[in-house]
Amino acid sequence: MKITVKSWFKSGSPWVWMNAGAVSISVVMVVGLLALIAVRGLGHFWPASIMTAQYQVPGQSTQVVMGQFADEEEIPTQRLRDAGIQGFEEQDLVTRQLLKVGNRDVSGSDFAWIIEPWLDNIQYPEDAIALERREWGNFYGFVKEVRHNGAVVATGSEAWDALNASIERALTIHNDIYKIEKKDIGAINSKLERLRLQQRGLELKGEATPVALADIEAQRAELNAAYQVLEKSLGELYVSFTRDTVVAETVSGQAVEINVSKIVRAYQPNAMGLGGKIAFYGSKIWEFVADDPREANTEGGIFPAIFGTVMMVLIMSVIVTPFGVIAAVYLREYAKQGFTTRVIRIAVNNLAGVPSIVYGVFGLGFFVYFLGGQMDALFFPEALPAPTFGTPGLMWASLTLALLTLPVVIVATEEGLSRIPKSVREGSLALGATKAETLWRVVLPMASPAMMTGLILAVARAAGEVAPLMLVGVVKLAPSLPLDGNYPFLHLDQKFMHLGFHIYDVGFQSPNVEAARPLVYATALLLVVVIAVLNLSAVAIRNHLREKYKALEV
Repeated sequence: MKITVKSWFKSGSPWVWMNAGAVSISVVMVVGLLALIAVRGLGHFWPASIMTAQYQVPGQSTQVVMGQFADEEEIPTQRLRDAGIQGFEEQDLVTRQLLKVGNRDVSGSDFAWIIEPWLDNIQYPEDAIALERREWGNFYGFVKEVRHNGAVVATGSEAWDALNASIERALTIHNDIYKIEKKDIGAINSKLERLRLQQRGLELKGEATPVALADIEAQRAELNAAYQVLEKSLGELYVSFTRDTVVAETVSGQAVEINVSKIVRAYQPNAMGLGGKIAFYGSKIWEFVADDPREANTEGGIFPAIFGTVMMVLIMSVIVTPFGVIAAVYLREYAKQGFTTRVIRIAVNNLAGVPSIVYGVFGLGFFVYFLGGQMDALFFPEALPAPTFGTPGLMWASLTLALLTLPVVIVATEEGLSRIPKSVREGSLALGATKAETLWRVVLPMASPAMMTGLILAVARAAGEVAPLMLVGVVKLAPSLPLDGNYPFLHLDQKFMHLGFHIYDVGFQSPNVEAARPLVYATALLLVVVIAVLNLSAVAIRNHLREKYKALEV
């Protein structure tokens, strides 16, 4: 049988192939984008070799440079000639490389662009060291001696081992200091603040009797005594923490004395084997995931941002699911299907297309200023004029995103309810169940996969939103997590960090753009991973529910 082009088009085969091709291209583009983000982001943590070289700029004296290659690009030689730099033939392109030179406290910048043809005598000395510092970025050079309270304790080949031992000791003391400052003293300060608010509340109610005040003063005195003990221990730790220093020499021969307490990590990448580099790479990835940020968010980790993102999404999910389900159940099961119901559905669908920043402005005006201000006046008068809930925080950010994603949950739940056969409802009613029992025991369980689908879509959108969060609770750096060991443990009034805002802040607000660029890719990859984990968890629950109630869909 002869198949014509017309009959082939009528069969629908071209459209099947076209759709398959579009899906394949989309998958390839998504995989390629994720691969690009992963390579640019995760490659930042690999311990690149440290090179030294002579750098001869035409017409200038020879310089000695040292650092790690970070990037390279080809530029037209005409740009160099326009800048007054000579020495190039009439070639089109020349390679220039971005060198991470570190030593910002010495040279004034972390990075420098160098022209590859001007590099000469490139070497990779095994004794070259890189020091990751809490301030001023990396230091590149050579270790000369280690001092203890100003006295030299190691020089030459012994200095490297002494430096590592000193750094390990300093990190142990740093962890002890962190525990005292953030946990022990933080807990005492929290209790002292509660006592202050308690006393203020008694004064406002006119119940500040001498007995009540004496009891508060006794508790305050006990806490102050504990604080004094911790303060003394903290002072002793700081004295021991800052006793060791290292004298390092730059490639130009300048000696720099660095306090070991300012060093996070020291390593010699040129002397590392493959196993050592892999172990170093793993430790850097773990630091990125589990530690707090430092150096204006361009160094360290992003754990507070991960925690804040997950916490906000979970609270948002707990809020949006019952409201979305109740609204969908009313519209589908109880509301009279007419003009008013159609208008409500149109309004719900239109709300899904409202720009997210509008929700942020609404959340700031209604939730924060109006609702939060009223809550402060009613429940926290002793804290005024300092706001408790009358300021952006975790609860208002979660409520704002719940409002933003509410239409998605309503529409998905309605679709699930509409697919349940009418015979199932009639069978339940025929067996003597009431309408409420039918809804609760039959209809809602069968519609639960659709509810989970709505929740998955809501999580996918909410986790990546940034614009509304900038108005209702997200900050560049939060000093503590919204969940800790201090009463009331979950601090819904507290500001928090978010991965999406962290990407914006590091990428566009960082004073050190070159250092921040790889972290933008790494944080973006981590945000995708967090969203994927949340979605896959919801998908697993949905599939379990779908299998559980599959027999009822006959």
